[in-house]
Amino acid sequence: MQQNYQDAMAMVRKFGRPDLFVTFTCNPSWSEILNAMQGRERPKNRPDIVVRVFKMKLSELLDDLIKRKVFGCVTSYIYVIEFQKRGLPHCHILLTLDSSSKIRTKDDIDKFVSAELPNINVNRRLFEIVTKCMVHGPCGIINPNAPCMKDGECSKQFPKAFREETEENVNGYPVYKRRCIEPVRVGKHYIDNRWIVPYNPWLSKKYNAHINVEVCTSVKSVKYLYKYVYKGHDTASITLKNDASVNHDEILNFLDGRYVSAPEAMWHLSEFSMSDKSHTVIRLAVHLPEQQAIFLKEGQENEAVERASIKDTTLTAWFKLNLIDE
Repeated sequence: MQQNYQDAMAMVRKFGRPDLFVTFTCNPSWSEILNAMQGRERPKNRPDIVVRVFKMKLSELLDDLIKRKVFGCVTSYIYVIEFQKRGLPHCHILLTLDSSSKIRTKDDIDKFVSAELPNINVNRRLFEIVTKCMVHGPCGIINPNAPCMKDGECSKQFPKAFREETEENVNGYPVYKRRCIEPVRVGKHYIDNRWIVPYNPWLSKKYNAHINVEVCTSVKSVKYLYKYVYKGHDTASITLKNDASVNHDEILNFLDGRYVSAPEAMWHLSEFSMSDKSHTVIRLAVHLPEQQAIFLKEGQENEAVERASIKDTTLTAWFKLNLIDE
């Protein structure tokens, strides 16, 4: 994970800071998943179908972003796969755009990203998708027990403030246009544009899923992709009890185990990649002089040392290249 993070930073050094941060989350109500169910099966009973459909949708989304150039010409991309506690897979994608496709003005931002409810009379289907997939919470005073609440405040800073026009680059992210409208009832609550997660209308309409699209100009987004370098894997606390013995060690009977949901297990069993990037980054085998790693078979130690003495490692070959190539 740490090496992947360093690879990503090497790409940032080469191609510049990322321009777009896209989060794509699996929708268990996709028709492709529901049509594959048999009898009384539900998506939670078939993690194999859930992850395979998500993988196909992800491949199609990457084709839209990179080959079909929905946001313009992409010079590099990085993505990682994560799994929610309830098991649904989601993907964080960072896109770096070509200089001719850079998002520079407020009009460019509004062209690709919306943080407002669509007009139900103009586009009813998009309105239904946004109200189902792109509404945060609600939380705060309306719902103080929401999962995002920390110390009485929303950790995602919702609800946002109303704003008549988009404001560029505030702490690495723009502040999107959120005009004041009449509240709309969604489920048990009335919501307005302050609760809408930024999205791209075309992608939301095509994929019918939570696809958060953010314009970003900060390297912090790369750190977010690889936050598990510091955070570690999802964990579950387990307590072991032995009724036969009263004198038990409470510390030894408490275990902190890695939590792997069924869809995550199926993702690994299917040998799907947990991350990918547009360019190959070659890591130099860093070592001190005459101290490179040698792989040998028992009884063939001398031959292995002899081979290593005449064979270059990636590091020594790089030093030799620097002598002849400016």
